[in-house]
Amino acid sequence: MTTTLASSPATGEVMWAPPVAAPSSGWAGPAQGNVGALPMSRLRRVTEYIQQSLDKDLPLADLAALVSMSPFHFARLFKGSTGLPPHRFVIRQRIARARACLSTPDLSIAQISRSVGFRTPSHFTTVFRRVTGVTPRRYRARHRDDRIRPIGG
Repeated sequence: MTTTLASSPATGEVMWAPPVAAPSSGWAGPAQGNVGALPMSRLRRVTEYIQQSLDKDLPLADLAALVSMSPFHFARLFKGSTGLPPHRFVIRQRIARARACLSTPDLSIAQISRSVGFRTPSHFTTVFRRVTGVTPRRYRARHRDDRIRPIGG
């Protein structure tokens, strides 16, 4: 479908005309209403890199460069593949890793926040609470209580 411009016979001004179906060129075009998706190999490359680099800054430009795309195009296709924008995906991965770390009492919350890429424990706490609904300390306490309770009791 292509949009055409038409001129008004009375005034001579250019007006927008409704889209018209263009003749098929024989090439498959993108599906209507579908933003598109990253090829699986590129998606895998990016997600593996994110998992390996959660403790570092992960700017959109670096993720896009990893798969040789412009940041805008990469962000659009990444969201089409995962359902989440790249930044939100990274945040969710960081919180998932933090939840796993919080299940053991070995590390402090400050150490965990740094190990998953947050600069300050307060920012980590804010984001963790926004995503999970509880603070890291409360999450750890609940998880510890669940671990201590006997099974079937």
